[in-house]
Amino acid sequence: MRPHAPLELHHSWPLFEQDQRFDLGLMCEPRAFERAFSPISRSDRDAVVREGMGQWSCDLTDNSLTWSDQVFDLFGLPRGAKLTRAETVGYYGEGSRAAMEKLRAYAIRHRRGFILDAAIRGADGRPKWMRLIAAPVCTGPRVTALQGLKLDVSETYR
Repeated sequence: MRPHAPLELHHSWPLFEQDQRFDLGLMCEPRAFERAFSPISRSDRDAVVREGMGQWSCDLTDNSLTWSDQVFDLFGLPRGAKLTRAETVGYYGEGSRAAMEKLRAYAIRHRRGFILDAAIRGADGRPKWMRLIAAPVCTGPRVTALQGLKLDVSETYR
């Protein structure tokens, strides 16, 4: 059966499960998340790009975003464009936006990661489904950022 709605809140997970959850969320080779966020060789970076994974992060002090080229491509936006979080949230479908905001708040408050399949509409107006994988970045007891991967999973929903 194909899913018809974004995942619910119970799809969050504790930080100590990060390695396991990123592998499950990506459904590709192990250690992909670690490779995506650590200094990696050119051939490893090319493999991550071939898988269609895009890296992203959000600094919680000012909600500034950092996106890899693949995330810009997923949203149909010019690479390197200066974007605000408020602006990019507008690309999410209403139900997906509500689920994402709920999971995001829960992740920050409880130091938990999450995986969400979200309906988005690219800048060109075409509907897509994106797998959003997120993990908090902690400085001491405080969550200071969220980071993760985004992946086009539209074929799963056709």
